Amino acid sequence: MKKYILDFEVVENRCIHNLYSLLVVKPADGSKLPEIKAGQFVQVRIDKSKTTFLRRPISVNYVDAGKNELWLLVRKAGDGTQALAQMKPGEVLNLILPLGNYFKAREGESRFLLVGGGVGIAPMLFWGKQLKESGYEPEFLIGARSEADLLELEYLNKIGVVHVSTDDGSAGTPGVVTLNPVLMQKWDRVYCCGPAPMMKAVSALARNNGVPCDVSLENMMACGLGACLCCVEKTVKGNVCVCTEGPIFNTNELTWHD
Repeated sequence: MKKYILDFEVVENRCIHNLYSLLVVKPADGSKLPEIKAGQFVQVRIDKSKTTFLRRPISVNYVDAGKNELWLLVRKAGDGTQALAQMKPGEVLNLILPLGNYFKAREGESRFLLVGGGVGIAPMLFWGKQLKESGYEPEFLIGARSEADLLELEYLNKIGVVHVSTDDGSAGTPGVVTLNPVLMQKWDRVYCCGPAPMMKAVSALARNNGVPCDVSLENMMACGLGACLCCVEKTVKGNVCVCTEGPIFNTNELTWHD
């Protein structure tokens, strides 16, 4: 897919949690959004942080084609993401997009479980929307520390059934997502994004149940184009750049279960 370097205007900045902001942006020149698929990401230039020299990778959270808007779910971690979270409507954000590969539904499969932990829910919202528009009925499994940390439930509930796990038991099934009984159901494929230990645990459980599992890796990235090599991941075929060969991998391609 063709890559673009474009200026985007901030339409809205919603503080949805003390650690998360939702940036809604649109092309600053009024042009139509380029084609973007669920699972892809953008590289964001941080102009308002003196300590942030490299672009930051952020998953595409949602695309509203009717409004020509792109959503980015930002977790406030370092100086760069803190600067992004403070952006105001009308300000300009420079993005490289769309980057990486994307989620796919295979022929003959219809029962899909989309698992997200923390900010890992970001690509699952858009993927769920695309599956729904293709005639599927995806279900979600969302994990968080507590009920207060669950993200975007109002949007997910409009797409499909949402199962919840919280570490403290304040909502849904107590404990980590791998303790949720929904994972033991028969699925045609599981999609997962979140902290690496969570993805590895979900992958192992799916593998034991004979269910294919696709994960979205969140390796550190500086360029997003395969030049800097800081996102390299070991696979069964050797080392690859996650930004160009991923971020979506079937876990059989990875060395997690060697």
